[in-house]
Amino acid sequence: MSAIDALTLAVVQAGLQQVCNEMDIAFSRSAFSPVIAEADDRSDGIYDRDTGALIAQGEYGLPVFVGTMQYSTGELIRLIREGRVGAPEPGDIYIVNDPYLGGTHLMDVRFVKPVFIDGSLFCWLQNTGHWPDIGGMVPGGFSAHATEVEQEGLRLPPVKLFKRGAMDPEIFSIITSNIRVADQRIGDISAQAAALAVGETRLLDLIAKYGRENLDRAIGEIRARSAERMRAEIRGIPDGVYRSEAFVDSDGVVNEPLRIALAVTKAGDGLTFDFTGSSPPCRGPMNSVIATTLSSVYLAVKHVFPDVPINAGTFEPLTILRPEGTFLDARYPRPVSGCAAEVSQRIAEAVFLALVQAIPDRVTAAPAGTSGNFALGGFDPAKDAPYVMYQITGGGYGGNADHDGLTNGCSTIGISKTAPVEVMEQYYPVLFRRFALHEGSGGAGAHRGGFGVHYEVELLRGEAKASFVMDHGRFGPPGVQGGRDGAPNVVRIHRDGEVFTPPHLSKDQNIAIRAGDRVEVMTPGGGGYGDPRERDPALVARDVARGYYTPEQAEALWGRR
Repeated sequence: MSAIDALTLAVVQAGLQQVCNEMDIAFSRSAFSPVIAEADDRSDGIYDRDTGALIAQGEYGLPVFVGTMQYSTGELIRLIREGRVGAPEPGDIYIVNDPYLGGTHLMDVRFVKPVFIDGSLFCWLQNTGHWPDIGGMVPGGFSAHATEVEQEGLRLPPVKLFKRGAMDPEIFSIITSNIRVADQRIGDISAQAAALAVGETRLLDLIAKYGRENLDRAIGEIRARSAERMRAEIRGIPDGVYRSEAFVDSDGVVNEPLRIALAVTKAGDGLTFDFTGSSPPCRGPMNSVIATTLSSVYLAVKHVFPDVPINAGTFEPLTILRPEGTFLDARYPRPVSGCAAEVSQRIAEAVFLALVQAIPDRVTAAPAGTSGNFALGGFDPAKDAPYVMYQITGGGYGGNADHDGLTNGCSTIGISKTAPVEVMEQYYPVLFRRFALHEGSGGAGAHRGGFGVHYEVELLRGEAKASFVMDHGRFGPPGVQGGRDGAPNVVRIHRDGEVFTPPHLSKDQNIAIRAGDRVEVMTPGGGGYGDPRERDPALVARDVARGYYTPEQAEALWGRR
């Protein structure tokens, strides 16, 4: 430890966090796309100049990016050192979305900016924003049937979109020539660049106040203290090996479940995660790149120990064995559109199901575990313009030792929220006929799971194509400690008086719909915690009175009305 005093250390730590928070807010407030501006599907952070290791990340950013963004920064540094990417200069901004270089799915586009002090590189700033379209087979990029990454959209290696502060018009032209509704992307590009500019300004102010040397020392000490804090938490877990498994409905192409097998070994002050026995690489887009697999474990552990500050030190006590030969270590050209939003949540679920055996008072039953990715692309005759609508939806959280699960919570891997239906109806030719609780979806238990949501959206004019990449349609989120599973995900398409259910239940693409047709989705409820017979009868009666469960359901689940 350095001799920096505790007060200065706390102020610097808060200052770094504030830099990231301001980037998050600037990004959302200036973005054009509702998925960023309203749903906050983005993140910002500060990264080490030599390794790309995480220094700080915004509190308002998606947790799944905690590992992927430091991984992609490290890959950029490696490529620069190898001479395969141009060296950084002041005002440069690199753009990259290659999933095999520390990315997620192609729609998550990263901007990386070097920060210099007196001509010397101090750190990197990076943000990620979910673009509503990146080209590919289907509007929105969530191709349920892709069998190679090229079918999913435009893949960008690290290139300088901005050179010494000026955007390269040729690279911009290549990007916009390969995506739908291209004229709208300049708003999101400007927002990402502006957020990094805000971060650079705020960071330079912090450096001017405390000095580069003091800031470097503080960053090193913050990382060391986070690592020790996580080790202290881990020491409270009984030594042993804890095994679990979780299942992805299907890969979208082969209609069979994918297995995630996990063994968590606790020894001393470290945890080791071994995914040996998981399914091999799959044909469809539910493969996970290594950066997303690592990040999924990180965020799951952070869920269990939320008080440990986020930086690279937080995850030093975690050893994750590379799951070679499985669908959790995707290599080119495997398709990956479902990795960040869906497979990541199954990985986190497997971590929860393992650790709940060791520390049941600290871990919940399984949450809904799907982002509910729904994309609708078409042409609006009233506006004489094409559109791509993308929506994410919440679901129920699992019950825990203290209380029932949260209803309509955000996905396990993010803080993204559903954009207001009023905003979606103004942007796109749709009308939400229903947006309500998915009643009865919470798994029974001494503490029941929270409820998912039930919505129906009608196409008002023109024709469109609907695509889904969701999960937990075949299996509901598991209950624990005797609790029952939450209700599974349900997708229905109402066309010409008939109801169509996708063969893969939670995944399909390019479903043609016309004006008057409706898309209906019921997201999963959380798993229950504890024996349902131990639930307070007054709470059962309350839930029935509120219409959450019918009297018949309550009697079947809890043995009382």
